[in-house]
Amino acid sequence: MADIKPFAAIRPREDLADQIAALPYDVYNREEAKAAVAGHEKSFLRIDRAETQFDDSVDTYAPEVYQKAHDLLWEMVAQGDFITEKKPCYYIYELTMNGRTQTGIVACASIDDYADGTIKKHENTRADKEQDRINHVNICDAQTGPIFLAYRSNAAINEIVAKAKQGTPVYDFVAEDGVGHRVYVIEEETDIAALRQAFDRIGAIYIADGHHRAASAVKVGFLRREKHPDYTGAEEFNYFLSVLFPDDQLMIMDYNRVVKDLNGMGDAEFLEKVRSVFDAGTPQDTPIHPDKKGTFAMYLADQWYECRIRKQDQSADPVEGLDVSILQNKLLAPVLGIEDPKTDARIDFVGGIRGLEELERRVHTDCRVAFAMYPTDIRELFAVADAGLLMPPKSTWFEPKLRSGLFIHAI
Repeated sequence: MADIKPFAAIRPREDLADQIAALPYDVYNREEAKAAVAGHEKSFLRIDRAETQFDDSVDTYAPEVYQKAHDLLWEMVAQGDFITEKKPCYYIYELTMNGRTQTGIVACASIDDYADGTIKKHENTRADKEQDRINHVNICDAQTGPIFLAYRSNAAINEIVAKAKQGTPVYDFVAEDGVGHRVYVIEEETDIAALRQAFDRIGAIYIADGHHRAASAVKVGFLRREKHPDYTGAEEFNYFLSVLFPDDQLMIMDYNRVVKDLNGMGDAEFLEKVRSVFDAGTPQDTPIHPDKKGTFAMYLADQWYECRIRKQDQSADPVEGLDVSILQNKLLAPVLGIEDPKTDARIDFVGGIRGLEELERRVHTDCRVAFAMYPTDIRELFAVADAGLLMPPKSTWFEPKLRSGLFIHAI
């Protein structure tokens, strides 16, 4: 049973939604974030990345940065840029990218469901990244970035969502990147009750994206329980802001790899090593998109090669059978010497949204070889999480990205 509850969102005034909504804080480095907020005085990125309001001499994680985030948020609320819902509601969040639409439910998920494994994860988190968002949530007294959750598609929930989308959206805009955003409010008590009951019957929820935000929100919740030993469980800090999507609407893109050197080898020697562990085709001048599981493409010395994983190297194990795992275990570690891709500075990761041209560009600038992967399937993600296992780093890239600032959960 999953405890997915409605909440009274703090959300933008209707005429400001498109100005406030911002891409997630973690898709930018500091320089990119400063450029993104320049000339955009309402952008929520100013709050999510408040170091943009200081010169570079101020550390990104300095106490005054988090305090600035708090002050900016509550100043905008006080001056009427945001409104506060009069009662707990669910919200429908529809995103359209390249003619394809996915529709999620904005709600609050239970920190206890995270702790007991009802909400399943598939990635480890880093303590430093967690601490950043712990500080942000704790000092802002609010969760500002939703966690991207997934569940197995459910007919009862689909029916309620379809009904809500027959109404008038409170927001309807297309962002600068061409992604359309629409939001509807579910405020009828019968629909709210039916939706909560439907989630009560769902056995498992999965974190698709936002493991650090989830872990941080949960830790803040437990910290506040320690400070309030008489807590009832109904307090808002017992829940974290989420958007939940049915699995059959999600798109996972490829998450590709680029490597900065060939571990002392020349191009020809390395290609020979590749051919010893994978079936690599003839070189091509044009980019190759892998077309099925068990294949990847390699860009080396201005040539593309289609590579196939050999049958004896395939595995039914949920983790070992992932294409990214096989590439790591058969080539990146033993041949290129990249034992830990989480920490090795010689490897970098490129989201599929950037296209194969970005892989070529990297090989022409700061790298020697690139690997274009076939996207991990949502069913593979579920299988890993159900087994209580963890995926290799950078296994999935979800698009479109949820905007921050459209929904705020005060704790």
